[in-house]
Amino acid sequence: MTMVKLYNTLTRKREEFKPIKTGKVGIYSCGPTVYWNQHIGHMYAYVQWDILVRFLRYLGFEVSWVMNITDVGHLTSDQDTGEDKMEKGAKREGLTVWQIADKYLGQFLESIDLLNIKRPDVLCRATEHLQQQIDLIKKIENRGFAYKTATGLVFDTTKYKNYAAFARLKLEKQQTGQRLEIDPERKNPWDFLLWVTNQPGHVMQWDSPWGRGFPGWHIECTAMSTKYLGESFDIHTGGIDHISVHHTNEVAQGYGAFGHQTAAFWLHNGWLKFKGEKISKSLGNFILVTDLMKKGYDPMALRYLILTSHYRQGMDFTWEGLESAQQALLRLRSIVRQLRETSQKRSQLEELKLEKVNQFRQRFDLALGNDLAIPQALTVVWEILKSNISSYDKLDLLLDLDQVLGLKLAAVREVKIPLGVKKLADQRLKLRKLNQWQEADQVRKEIEEEGFVIEDTTGGYWLKPIKTKIIHLKK
Repeated sequence: MTMVKLYNTLTRKREEFKPIKTGKVGIYSCGPTVYWNQHIGHMYAYVQWDILVRFLRYLGFEVSWVMNITDVGHLTSDQDTGEDKMEKGAKREGLTVWQIADKYLGQFLESIDLLNIKRPDVLCRATEHLQQQIDLIKKIENRGFAYKTATGLVFDTTKYKNYAAFARLKLEKQQTGQRLEIDPERKNPWDFLLWVTNQPGHVMQWDSPWGRGFPGWHIECTAMSTKYLGESFDIHTGGIDHISVHHTNEVAQGYGAFGHQTAAFWLHNGWLKFKGEKISKSLGNFILVTDLMKKGYDPMALRYLILTSHYRQGMDFTWEGLESAQQALLRLRSIVRQLRETSQKRSQLEELKLEKVNQFRQRFDLALGNDLAIPQALTVVWEILKSNISSYDKLDLLLDLDQVLGLKLAAVREVKIPLGVKKLADQRLKLRKLNQWQEADQVRKEIEEEGFVIEDTTGGYWLKPIKTKIIHLKK
């Protein structure tokens, strides 16, 4: 089996990935907060993690992919002060917090479906796992890692000596800021709330051993990841912005509850930027997948564009880049159509070409096994299409690799060419064989007037609808 190496934020190294349980992989991904639309910046991350899941399954692993849906009212500042996001969304639209959650969960699911992101095996809503969160907080408290203040139950980071290690934090440079002014009983400015109480203005509140309130921001991920994947699981994913606070606190919570790390590997994606800035709601520069469709783009063009970047580097989104990705995708689809029409099932593959097929497959696997180097894997795909292996083997190999890339190439079917256009193309082919070039050129113009471009091939021609640039081959 192909060796897989992944960059582990925990160690700041690329490490060989070996699952805790042979043949099985547990992955937890930080999911959306459903108080507003999920934009293409969010989708960048989910496409990357979809590739990770697809690749591991392609290699033969049994993968369980879990993702949380944050539909509970947390506070929007650095950790736990500020306005509740869910209530902010409800006020904005004149809906209840529950209606807001359902509305934007639907928008999120629509977006991942449009991008052919496989839905996680478990999508777990925070509001449906309150008991699990309370039970986990009890474990942390019983092991001596929490103390009470007027604001709620707080995680005591002094009890976890390696608190700063995960994000390489310089705690002595941390500023107390707003949070200690609101909660002066905290021992350290970086101590964080496990359960929030005494917030009479919040709608979403529940009874707990520490008073009526709601869970802190970080506890849901530790509670739900360990519920579905166990106290020790393989991979935890999220954005680079999660490292210094959210995932640092998840690591601390896991140690507080269980005395050890929960995830063996922590993977973090870079940002999708627009005009050099992070795409975010606060900057007002966010674009939705459906916005792309309104501009005439195929959502799969965005997926293709994302595949041209490495997940840890992020990328700059431009309309020109999206246009190029759409043209590359259309070209890829046209080649699939061409291969479907020209491929005949082989009876036996020459040893030399069989070796070449295996080499292509191996190079594709090696690229993805090298910390998900998807751009290099895409390069292999285009090399396959330019190679001299048979049409049958090209198509067979391409559709096999697309199980990982997720570009839906298996769904590509032959384009129907109008009979009149076919007759004109056949007429032009005959004229060219008779060296009647001027007459053939006149027929070409007639074909273009019908909305098609014709390109000559060895013994035949390609017909491409002008608008969609889809190729149809006739021999």
